Amino acid sequence: MTLACDAHRPASTTGAPGVPAAGPRRATLGAGLALTAVLCVQLGAAASTSLFATVGPAGAAWLRLSWAAVIFIVIARPRPWAMARRDLVDAIALGLVSAGMTVLFFEAIARIPLATAAACEFLGPLTVAVARRSRRSGRHGLAWPALAGAGVLLVTQPWEGSVNPAGIGYALAAATCWASYILLTQRVGDRLTGLTGLAVSMPVAALLAAAIAAPQALSRVTAGAVVAAAGLALLLPVLPYALELLALRRLESAAFGTLMSVEPAAALLVGIVVLGQAPRPTQALGVLLVTAAAGGATRTGRRSTPAAEPTPVLTQNPDLKGS
Repeated sequence: MTLACDAHRPASTTGAPGVPAAGPRRATLGAGLALTAVLCVQLGAAASTSLFATVGPAGAAWLRLSWAAVIFIVIARPRPWAMARRDLVDAIALGLVSAGMTVLFFEAIARIPLATAAACEFLGPLTVAVARRSRRSGRHGLAWPALAGAGVLLVTQPWEGSVNPAGIGYALAAATCWASYILLTQRVGDRLTGLTGLAVSMPVAALLAAAIAAPQALSRVTAGAVVAAAGLALLLPVLPYALELLALRRLESAAFGTLMSVEPAAALLVGIVVLGQAPRPTQALGVLLVTAAAGGATRTGRRSTPAAEPTPVLTQNPDLKGS
C-alpha cells in the first residue's frame, strides 16, 4: 500500500486556474498548525499530572480520551457504516495508536521529567523524517532531522543525572505509536472530510484506554476528576489532534516529523513558565537548533502533490469498499 505522502493525487480543482494548490503559504500554515498543536500537547501533559494522584496516569489518559470521543462525536456526527472499508480500518488503527501514545506518554511523565520524556518520544517522528527524507533527497534530506536530533540531545542532556528505566521504556514505546500516528493521521485526513476520522478513532482510543485503566482506576474516579478531565481534554487531545490532522493535509509526513522536534523545547519552555525551571546555556542552544530545524522543514516540506479534497463519506463510490 502506498503511503499518503507518496501517492500520486490530482491537484485540487477548487483554486484559480494555473495556480498550484500547494505553495509556501500552504506549508507555512501547516507548520503553524503543527507548532500550535505542540504547545497544546505540552501544556496539556503538564496539567494532566494533577490527575495522577487520583486516578493514575493511565486513568487520566482514559478520562481525557473518553471526553475527547464525546466531543468529536458531537461535532462531526460520524457514520462509520457509510465509510469505505479501508477508511474505517485506518480510522480504527488510528484510534488504537492514539490510545497507546497517550497512555504510554502519561506513564512516562509520571516517572521522568517532561522534557526527557518528550525527547525520547520524539524519536518516533524523527524516524519518520529520516526514512522519508533519505528516500526522497538522499543525504541532503537528512540535514534537518540531524540538526533536530542534536538539539534534542542538548535540551535533554541524557548524560546528566540518573535515568528511570521504566520511564524511558514507556517513552520509547510511545515513540513507536507516535510514528504510526503521523502516517495514519495523514492517510485518514486525506480521505475523510473534516473531523470525521477523529470522530471514529477517538471512541476506539477511549475503549482501549478503558480496557487498560478502568480495572485499577474506576474505583478511584471522583466527580472532581471527571470535571477536570473534561476541561483538560480540550487542551489534550481534542485541539492538538484536530490541528495535527489539518497540518498533515498541508505537509509531508517527513516535514511534520521534523517539526515535532520542537516538542522537547516546548516541554522545556513549559517547565520554565509553569515549574520555574531555568535551562542551562547548552539547553538554550538546543532550543535554537530544534527551532532552526523546524524552520528548514517548513521551507522544504510542503507536499509536492497535495492531497485532493477528501471525499464526503456519504458520497463515496460504493465500488471502493473493500479495496
